[in-house]
Amino acid sequence: MSHSPLFSRRDFVRTSALALGAFGLSRTAWADFPKRKILFFTKSSGFEHSAISYKKGEPSFAEKVLTEIGPKNNFELTFSKDGSLFNPKYLAQFDALFFYTTGDLCSAGTDGQPPMSPEGKQAFLDYVKAGKGFIGTHSASDTFHTNNEAKKGPERYKNFGAAADPYVRMLGGEFIKHGAQQKAHMRVVDPKFPGMEKYAAGFDLNEEWYSLKDFSEDLHVLLVQETDTMKGIEYQRPAYPATWARAHGTGRVFYTSMGHREDVWTNPLFQDILLGGMHWACGDLKADITPNLKQVAPGWDQNPPFPPETPKAAAPAPAAGAPAAAAPAK
Repeated sequence: MSHSPLFSRRDFVRTSALALGAFGLSRTAWADFPKRKILFFTKSSGFEHSAISYKKGEPSFAEKVLTEIGPKNNFELTFSKDGSLFNPKYLAQFDALFFYTTGDLCSAGTDGQPPMSPEGKQAFLDYVKAGKGFIGTHSASDTFHTNNEAKKGPERYKNFGAAADPYVRMLGGEFIKHGAQQKAHMRVVDPKFPGMEKYAAGFDLNEEWYSLKDFSEDLHVLLVQETDTMKGIEYQRPAYPATWARAHGTGRVFYTSMGHREDVWTNPLFQDILLGGMHWACGDLKADITPNLKQVAPGWDQNPPFPPETPKAAAPAPAAGAPAAAAPAK
């Protein structure tokens, strides 16, 4: 089913059976998993990323990739930008929610798509806590900022801990800012986690790397962002978590900051890590998610410095002997 060019509310819901190829396990083993239903939710109340933007009535790039890497596995994905659908009955049909979102999803915002209600927000937080799965990529951490702080002011550089927005506490961290796209090194701290098996030595990747904060202390960190070779004030900080898993109540939360660039979506490395996280979040694959934040990223709570404001240049003084400027007409 294709998207309608007019994108009416119900046009933003599209269900497709996807086969997500096996990387860490054999295809036979992956095919033995029970069918899982996942909602891929991409409403942009803030900045809309090109990877999840609808253009000319077509599915987004990320949707095309998910569909392309598909047809023989047991994931069935529903694609939607309609936040008004969020309620306990609607969510009950899914095994996991997959967010690539921005901003306060309780407002129409940038994309003008229907927002979720405050009750809808609470419904999906309760849904995860009660034992379901949650997957977040890239700007899922640029969503529901604490105190709805949309401007990149000093508050965006502060850790709020237990006072952070309930969504941030569920996810396990929050976006501060990003610098220029660049190649950076990821240290793999748990190669036994699904999808990480082939990357024990770590890897370098060109991406739009997020500087993150307000990490939940119970994170099981999977990838640590090394900062010593990175350029930009955003990364003037100790190494910090970039991909993790955590328990939220009896639910399972997986997040990775990767996913901005379209060539990352087509990279087998990203697909391995993403699909492993999806299967773990759905309960198909087991993993030890003992908290390890303080051990693997001991400077986790040191955020980058807030950039000082650039002082406005003063108007040049008139040259000696020059006539004074005329007073403005009243």
